Amino acid sequence: MRRREFIGLVGGVGAIWPFAAHAQQSSKVPRIGVLIAAAQSDPEAKAWVGGFLQGLEKRGWSEDRNLHIDYRFALAGAQAQLFAKELVALQPDVIFAMPTPAVAALQGETREIPIVFAALADPIGSGFIASLPRPGGNMTGVMQYEPSVVGKWLSMLKDIAPRLARVGLVINPKTAPFYNYYLRPAESLSPSFGIELVPIIVETPTEIERAIESFARVPNGGLLVPPDITTFAHRDLIIALAAQHSLPAVYSFRVVVLAGGLMSYGIDLVDTCRQAAFYVDRILRGDKPADLPVQAAIKFETALNLKTAKALGLNVPPGLLVAADDVIQ
Repeated sequence: MRRREFIGLVGGVGAIWPFAAHAQQSSKVPRIGVLIAAAQSDPEAKAWVGGFLQGLEKRGWSEDRNLHIDYRFALAGAQAQLFAKELVALQPDVIFAMPTPAVAALQGETREIPIVFAALADPIGSGFIASLPRPGGNMTGVMQYEPSVVGKWLSMLKDIAPRLARVGLVINPKTAPFYNYYLRPAESLSPSFGIELVPIIVETPTEIERAIESFARVPNGGLLVPPDITTFAHRDLIIALAAQHSLPAVYSFRVVVLAGGLMSYGIDLVDTCRQAAFYVDRILRGDKPADLPVQAAIKFETALNLKTAKALGLNVPPGLLVAADDVIQ
């Protein structure tokens, strides 16, 4: 081969190679990690994932066509940390995580891989982001509530049980490190409702049973159950104890009322997961989480179980009945 022909051939390969490399890179199927702090068998966890997948599908992403997804489910603790480590080792393009314990586990494993969260109560106080408009790190997503929501919960309890004098705030600080996010406004607002606030700190089903039984020994009490994966996982037990001890209770999520709880006010978690898929799409298309402002959940719902109210001997005020988006007969 002549020298001039050889140089021409090399030059041609050099011109073609970058395009070939780009084509190969662009054909790479994006990889997403999903870490949910809930039992995989929980129907609600499956519904959250379903909402997230619907949100992705709306934006052109599907496991069947152009996306690979690795799923992990763990309530909290060592298992959540192990699964976070596994997902990070897979080097996904982005990780979707909810709620707080899952995000905290991932934060301990990576500050590089983009993380999109959903249903976080206090992302700033938890140390996940610098600010809502400018998260500043590798995380962004959809937050859950402002602390003022506590006033709504207390108001609902007082409306349906006017003689209410004590409210037990049921929570596990180990799985709800944002505990003070709800405790402080509850302590501040409860006197205006003529209510004594009693923190009920629980971790296991046995502790839940003992604590609520002890609380119920004093009359005119009720329960406030803010978002927490421990109380959510044991929601059927809390519902049963509230019924057994004639305690009116307000919860954060509609699903608890469908299962027999008295009433709830809170976000639609499935819709929040759909909302979070928007961020995953943006990151897969090149945006950085540090530049994507954290959003607030946009769909709230009030649910009321009339059967439970009747069993507790409560008269439902007309205003509460009208405000309910979902009334279970």
